[in-house]
Amino acid sequence: MSTTKKFAVTALAAALGVSTLAACGGGKDDSGSGDGQQKSKTVTLVSHDSFNASDAVLKAFTKETGYTVKVLKSGDAGAALNQEILTKGSPRGDVFFGVDNTLLSRALDNGIFTPYEAKGLDGVPEDVQLDSGKHRVTPVDTGDICVNYDKKYFADKKLAPPKSFDDLIKPAYKNLLVTENAATSSPGLGFLLGTVGQYGDDGWQGYWKKLRANGVKVVDGWEQAYNEEFSGSAGGKKAKADRPLVVSYASSPPVEVLYAEPQPKEAPTGVATGTCFRQTEFAGLLTGAKNEEGGKALIDFLIGQKFQEDMPLNMFVNPVVKDAKLPELFTKHGVVVDKPQTVAPDKIADNREQWVKSWSSLVLK
Repeated sequence: MSTTKKFAVTALAAALGVSTLAACGGGKDDSGSGDGQQKSKTVTLVSHDSFNASDAVLKAFTKETGYTVKVLKSGDAGAALNQEILTKGSPRGDVFFGVDNTLLSRALDNGIFTPYEAKGLDGVPEDVQLDSGKHRVTPVDTGDICVNYDKKYFADKKLAPPKSFDDLIKPAYKNLLVTENAATSSPGLGFLLGTVGQYGDDGWQGYWKKLRANGVKVVDGWEQAYNEEFSGSAGGKKAKADRPLVVSYASSPPVEVLYAEPQPKEAPTGVATGTCFRQTEFAGLLTGAKNEEGGKALIDFLIGQKFQEDMPLNMFVNPVVKDAKLPELFTKHGVVVDKPQTVAPDKIADNREQWVKSWSSLVLK
């Protein structure tokens, strides 16, 4: 997932003093002998800038396996993936984390992963195992891109907030929605894909023509949309924003509670659950990894209970393991999206460029 997708991670790390043992590049590995050869005690995880895990959980991995995790952050998900494609066969690390279903086919087609069937995969639902036959990647988390709404605005106007894509083109919601550019933003692209899933190849362009006529505003990225244009966020309130609808995430409301002082009993924002697109994020063992055994151990750990239960309030995503417990704050103020839109990764790969080009000509002209 992109940097924008995990919008609160950096702030959370600063607020709680969390570290991820981040590294900028090489360094001397702790080594021990094994079968007459030097055996690395460090396993390097290449990821996007928003990877975050609590110190205690990473130390637990070291205690359990003897490996120390080094995190190499490499920009947003697309940029990080591009670098691994360019260094194919001579990777910068052992495991790549952060490729999602919008980019999955590109990663697989370029052959950057070595197949590995992770221990504990039987606890992960089959519907998120998009490469289950070959196990080149392992699902780690899911998240939903959805329209969020400002509860106070709609209460004051005595207007029901929208629930679906269809609602957003109704006159009652004219000039209320802000979204991100699908060409430059992960949530913007996800929202576009949600409309493709909802209306199909023959209907999504007509939908966007209606949405444009209904006054949708497009900005470059999530930060601007959510913290400068959306009236329901803490940042938007300070900026005196005037758009009560924004494309964000189903996990946005818990963040508004977590950072408020004092914390409110109810989140100030809600989620239109009929506007969601499901993203699944994967990890894979990089072909040519110097520490293949350590990489396998790390992938096992990423779908283990400790890491899975650590993610919700560190990366604001949902665990994929069936029995992982969610924090009370996350469940109380978040929402469960029962029927999100999805689009097959191979279809995204075949059409993404043309969809974005068509979207740009329709909406940005």
